[in-house]
Amino acid sequence: MIYPIVAYGDPVLKKETRDVEEGEMDIKQLVADMYETMYEANGVGLAAPQIGKNIRVFVMDSTPLEDDGEEHLGVKKAFINATIVEESGNKWVFEEGCLSIPGVREDVYRRENLIIHYFDENWEEHEESYSGIQARIIQHEYDHVEGVLFTDHLSGIKKRLLKKRLTHISKGIVDVDYRMKFPNR
Repeated sequence: MIYPIVAYGDPVLKKETRDVEEGEMDIKQLVADMYETMYEANGVGLAAPQIGKNIRVFVMDSTPLEDDGEEHLGVKKAFINATIVEESGNKWVFEEGCLSIPGVREDVYRRENLIIHYFDENWEEHEESYSGIQARIIQHEYDHVEGVLFTDHLSGIKKRLLKKRLTHISKGIVDVDYRMKFPNR
């Protein structure tokens, strides 16, 4: 099932999410639907709030970002009830975007490494380290389950410069090639 992506301005994107209890839902189906929704929108990550669900679940697939000849393999995983244990290393800049904020891309600084504790869709527990682009995708999606958007990391002046575009997105005045749910429509 492909869900509509919740647009900027919807309150669900700014709420901290709740943990999922094992057995409370068909988590494997939800994860499969989230991947399908993410791929339909040409994304590399998607968090449950972006499909209107206030739960601590996100998926990622960094494979599309690989360049030919790269030594590391892409990461495709689901993260349930995730907690970032540690972030380390230097902060580095990368131009981020978000399926909930189409057409807006801005430089965001994030730490280069992290350790994350989570459950997968089979309820197996993991604690793993990530770095580089995989760490960045995880940090971006983790922010979503904490009620934080990438635009929250921007300076006050950058936010003011984006205000009109963000207002248009919340009103549905945006051109996208995937289904969206707008809060002010």
